[in-house]
Amino acid sequence: MLTQEDIQLLLSAGEGYNAEFKVAVPTKVKELAAEICAFANAAGGVLLIGVDDNNQIIGVQIDNAKRSAIQNSMNDITPSLHCSLELVVVEGKTIGVISVPSGQNKPYVLSGAIYVRIGPNTQKLTTAEQMRDFFQQSDRIYFDEVACRQFVPNTMIDEDFLLIFKGESHLSTAVPNTQVFNSLKLYAEENIFKNGAVLFFGKSPEVFLEKAIVRCIAFGGNDKRYIIDDKVFTGNLYNQYMQAMQWLRGKLDVRYDIEGQGSGPRKEHWEIPETAFKEVIINALSHRDYYDKGAVIHVEVFHDRVEISNPGGLVSAIPAADFGRRSHSRNPLIFGLFARMHLVEQIGSGIRRIKQVMKDADLPPPQFKKKGIFVVVLKRPEKITTQKASEKTREKTREKTREKIIKAIKENNQVTAEMLAELLGLTIKGIEYHLQKLKTSQTIERVGPDKGGYWRIINT
Repeated sequence: MLTQEDIQLLLSAGEGYNAEFKVAVPTKVKELAAEICAFANAAGGVLLIGVDDNNQIIGVQIDNAKRSAIQNSMNDITPSLHCSLELVVVEGKTIGVISVPSGQNKPYVLSGAIYVRIGPNTQKLTTAEQMRDFFQQSDRIYFDEVACRQFVPNTMIDEDFLLIFKGESHLSTAVPNTQVFNSLKLYAEENIFKNGAVLFFGKSPEVFLEKAIVRCIAFGGNDKRYIIDDKVFTGNLYNQYMQAMQWLRGKLDVRYDIEGQGSGPRKEHWEIPETAFKEVIINALSHRDYYDKGAVIHVEVFHDRVEISNPGGLVSAIPAADFGRRSHSRNPLIFGLFARMHLVEQIGSGIRRIKQVMKDADLPPPQFKKKGIFVVVLKRPEKITTQKASEKTREKTREKTREKIIKAIKENNQVTAEMLAELLGLTIKGIEYHLQKLKTSQTIERVGPDKGGYWRIINT
């Protein structure tokens, strides 16, 4: 049975993947049974009756008739589920508490329908495709619900991030960690973390889940022939998200506006809206198929576009017609934790938001490749692409000029800047610029004084 302290912790955190609040017993008691069924089909959860939308206790009166109706409704869930209604006094007011375990005999069905928990919402599966996908997931168990027995919570937790999580989730830093973990249903069994908890709160989850990383690659063109930067980001999922965003900030065109006549905060304007990347990367971390041990999340920057890919195509529970309007997570525990930090908004709204911010920025609509690996393609502004192409052309011209300088030195190692300028049709300052670049790159060196000395080729 939950204590007053446990309930107050739930209230401070608000509704989420593992918590649902009701102001009163609904007229249709079956609504409560649907929430309970959804919790049982997920990681379990707690239903509080007598709490308003502002997480304030208003209290509730539940007489024997209502209690009996609630119990009868729960009995309609099959297979049978062992949970009951308890009345607890908190802050002098009575609330109803129903603690629901994660069911051991999934799927649980109410009146012929399967209910599941998606983030902070309960969703009824209505199509054959949705149900088929759920049965597939139930057969192999959600990856983030599986126990990770090698992980030791007492010593392997990222304490710095845990403080960030508490702050973003409006939890007091004074709340004991074990109480937070218990309320969020992070234990598969006593002191054994679930995979999702390891990914979200572990210092180095990649030690246990090898491919749970993000790889960021920048290419020198519109194809994958020339890699100019390649980084792998590890750590907890929030850390991977933040590092990937910082990496992107350094690869894309970002300008800054200073508000308040130069004294205010600095506002960033990304060539592709930052919001689009936030949505896509959080989506990849939340919904990727972690069972696929041969693939990782990729963020790839080309001259004309950015591609973000994550293992696993669109889940079959989402029909093509519902893409962008409904959500079904492969990893509901991870999705719920991101929702706790307010990094995930209304369920199923992410695709619409990406489309809208791209439209607002006068950029082409995003492209979605849904089979095999799920890929989102965000086109860069044409002016950026043109600038990159122009810079590439200029660099090729510089390389040809330096090749001609090296050739001239091979023919006459005492050639002067004036002679080179006349030979190549450049200014003396231009020749001096290229000579300095060749010296810096340790391609050539000057032996002796400017007058009377000579050039020596070190490396070509």
